[in-house]
Amino acid sequence: MLKWSKRRAHQFFYLALFSLFVLFSLLHNQSASRLHGGMQKEDSATRSSFPTYLTTNSSIHKSSRVLGDSEWAKACGSSRSYKRKLRRSTRYQQPRRNRQEKCDIFAGRWVYDTVSYPLYDEGGCPYMSDQLACTKHGRPDVEYQRMRWQPHGCNLKRWNGSDMLEKLRDKRLMFVGDSLNRGQWISMVCLLQSMLPSGKKSMSPNAPLTIFTAEEYNATVEFYWAPLIVESNSDDPVNHRLDYRIIRPNSLFKHASQWKNADILVFNSYLWWRSGPKIKLLWNADDEICEEADGLDAMALALETWADWISSSVNPLKQRVFFVTMSPTHLWSREWNPGTEGNCFKEKSPINIESYWGSGSDLSTMKMVDSILSKVDYRVTVLNITQLSEYRKDGHPSIYRKFWETFSPQQLENPASYADCIHWCLPGVPDVWNELLFNLL
Repeated sequence: MLKWSKRRAHQFFYLALFSLFVLFSLLHNQSASRLHGGMQKEDSATRSSFPTYLTTNSSIHKSSRVLGDSEWAKACGSSRSYKRKLRRSTRYQQPRRNRQEKCDIFAGRWVYDTVSYPLYDEGGCPYMSDQLACTKHGRPDVEYQRMRWQPHGCNLKRWNGSDMLEKLRDKRLMFVGDSLNRGQWISMVCLLQSMLPSGKKSMSPNAPLTIFTAEEYNATVEFYWAPLIVESNSDDPVNHRLDYRIIRPNSLFKHASQWKNADILVFNSYLWWRSGPKIKLLWNADDEICEEADGLDAMALALETWADWISSSVNPLKQRVFFVTMSPTHLWSREWNPGTEGNCFKEKSPINIESYWGSGSDLSTMKMVDSILSKVDYRVTVLNITQLSEYRKDGHPSIYRKFWETFSPQQLENPASYADCIHWCLPGVPDVWNELLFNLL
């Protein structure tokens, strides 16, 4: 009996000690939870519930306030040079291959295909843009519409509009970027719209966010104008031709609030960073003094903010994110035909030089973009259209498009002086970009 009582006493002692430990742990966790909750509550009072992601240069500026036109007009009364500089490199490495690829679908050649191409008729797409409708505006040749991309060592799954619509059922596909991304969006709309019966498809009026709806599939194909990714004075989809560009490198709230709920996002940003004078950096909405950076530094800052958003806001189990590499230009014919001084004007066939690379694709930018994308590797799929588009000097509108500006008699005498060697005719090269997207979804 005594032996049993001692054992019972020891058990009671250890039980009491264990109970005290559990009680202490619970009290500690509740205290920590209240402290954490208090910090979150305090944070939410100073910033929007949807985060604005910041670089190290701008960590003190947490306002999600969107600037109005009058504020942009008054911004950057004076400026100073931006101090941080990127390391310049002329060594190019091909962008990372996506892990799911069995072969590199971005390495290959263009072949002439009169059986399957074009994938749609230019005149049969009611949503075609006059900027891209080359046949409508007098282009006499049609061979550029009949080129198919053939990867080395494997075949692409052929485009199937019904399959694509099934992939998009109950989903939002959104293209985000500039006029080049808008061209890819129009291509996708034209590829799909013929599969839909009349009265079961619609297009919203042109706006920063323009939406094509496939009613029977409860699906939308959308385009959102954000040429510099972050908030800028160029965010108006019509009135964006300005003397200089201002960006808020740390402000993504305005744009991300539009795209955050899309199921499939296709981003593009490149051309706008290369043209014009230095870009002004407005770190704080109330700053009177801005910094000035060259296009590469400014683009890196914007993409770092974008990558922060991707890292913290994208659920890869529910959303797919694609980043389209730069779309090349063909401004100097001497690069593919030495001794000439033209551009893409009158070009009717692709470049047949294996791995051709012109000045329209900047190596330093490619390296910088790939470095940033490597930080969000599994959340973003790279749509590497650069090399395959480099071969297509024949694919641009040249003079065969609607121009809104008036040309001088001297320009009209020399059509190459105003030829558009930046955008792409439709049907054409952007259709293949969408075939690649179709294969990766």
